[in-house]
Amino acid sequence: MPERIYLDQAATSWPKPECVYQAVDHYQRTLGVAAGRGGYADALEVARRVERTRAAVARLIGAENPRHVIFAFNGTDALNMAIQGALGAGGHVVTTVVEHNSVLRPLRALEQTGRVAVTRVRCDEQGVVAAEDIRQAIRRETRLIALTHASNVTGALQPAAEVGRIARQADVLFLLDAAQTAGEVHIDVQRLQVDLLAMPGHKGLLGPLGTGVLYVRPGVEHRVASFRQGGTGTVSEDDRQPATLPDKFESGNLNVPGILGLGAAVEWLAARGIEPLRAETIALTARLLSRLREMPGVTVPGPRGADERVGLVSFTVADVDAQEMAAILDTSFGIQVRAGLHCAPLMHGALGTLSSGGTVRLSYGPFNTAVEIDRAAAAIDAIVEQMR
Repeated sequence: MPERIYLDQAATSWPKPECVYQAVDHYQRTLGVAAGRGGYADALEVARRVERTRAAVARLIGAENPRHVIFAFNGTDALNMAIQGALGAGGHVVTTVVEHNSVLRPLRALEQTGRVAVTRVRCDEQGVVAAEDIRQAIRRETRLIALTHASNVTGALQPAAEVGRIARQADVLFLLDAAQTAGEVHIDVQRLQVDLLAMPGHKGLLGPLGTGVLYVRPGVEHRVASFRQGGTGTVSEDDRQPATLPDKFESGNLNVPGILGLGAAVEWLAARGIEPLRAETIALTARLLSRLREMPGVTVPGPRGADERVGLVSFTVADVDAQEMAAILDTSFGIQVRAGLHCAPLMHGALGTLSSGGTVRLSYGPFNTAVEIDRAAAAIDAIVEQMR
């Protein structure tokens, strides 16, 4: 078999920085205790390291207060904390066809119970939503705007800053899903006027699986109910959920090894710099787009500019099944990519790729190289030529 080339970073990042493995291993072998559940030395050390991670994430996204960085179990969990907590009976939500099922399914479930009404704004032919269309969809009873920062199908960056201004002017909560942008694109929650920011820890943030983050803007916590209730290690004499952050949203034992690994990853990203890493990703994207667009029968949805995307490119080949293409890339070339609908059915409906089984997606991160991109492009070209 050829040497493995991993191009499925949009699903989960691999490899991780060495410091991530070391942080997890040190916790498991040396510390091994719960956070916030004891007053002895090792428990206090674990609590200190958890708070260090919280502070590192806050710095990375420009959060006002680390206590407003809430640890979740993944990006889907963070989104559910925001969606389920923010919506009361009779509310209305504006979202888009670009969203992942982690947004679409909770909203559909609430809609089916009659708890909320949902408007799903369309996108243009490049997979980008117009901020003005979102503004026009707002009603008097609108409580939440939920928008992905970048499509996990096309990589297209969405107009988050414009939507943030619209939401703030309308006094509507703005939830931004940063599943594909956190760690790759500079995020400043204050500049973007984000009320709620959901992020998985294991994708662009380069942390372990089983980690996620929900940022809650100061003052907004009073408009969001706790998604789950239980032990927090604080105010144990009261059987009511604490109202203070982060305890209001962090019930049960935290995934401490994951959080400490995430902390190491975020500090690694901060040391490298988001902007230099972003420039490297744009260069890889431009390289891949140029090669794919030269191939006959290959269609690449999404924006033409590499700087209008995250490190993700999907494509289809006329009369070739996406799953078959991915299987050949894996078995014959050792290139691991994702094929299918990518948990984004409305996006594929808008692109016209739903009935044909979706797209082949290549996604890459800080440890991928131009040589790997060239090898992937050459393999795709060879398969397409053989199919023809």
